[in-house]
Amino acid sequence: MFENGLVMVVIIFIINVIYVSFFTIRMILTLKGYRYVAAVVSMFEIIIYVVGLGLVLDNLNQIQNLIAYAVGYGSGVIVGTKIEEKLALGYITVNVITKEYDRDLPKQLRDRGYGVTSWAAQGLEGDRMALQVLTARKYELKLYQLIKELDPKAFIIAYEPKTIYGGFWVKSVKRGRQPK
Repeated sequence: MFENGLVMVVIIFIINVIYVSFFTIRMILTLKGYRYVAAVVSMFEIIIYVVGLGLVLDNLNQIQNLIAYAVGYGSGVIVGTKIEEKLALGYITVNVITKEYDRDLPKQLRDRGYGVTSWAAQGLEGDRMALQVLTARKYELKLYQLIKELDPKAFIIAYEPKTIYGGFWVKSVKRGRQPK
């Protein structure tokens, strides 16, 4: 009896990890505008959900099943976000403010394939250069590392743009150009 109970706990746990991973990925796909892919993911998600919930409801008299369901849910959130980080869907906009005005920095970033807009700026301690850099999320960490190498004292802020339209960089992305 204990062995069958343990198998049930493991099955419920695994089903819920898979279900919540799909749920998390579907939500992120929806937020990023991948409606049709999200719809397909949701079909698998709901099948897994119904099976897992059915197993728990059929065995409500055994608290370990409910605990496995809850622990699987929490674990699924972590697994789902890790999967999304690996997929790295979408784009990131990085605002950079240099410590000193450096005309070479935008060129160095452009030469490596990043879309850069720059302008002169004034900081508390004098002239600065402000840059706005757009890149695919999968190159985000690589971009941070490059900026830190080129200007270790740069101030960096990043955010995800909701809409991108027009401009030189968008055209190069459609042609498959990637940062070096």
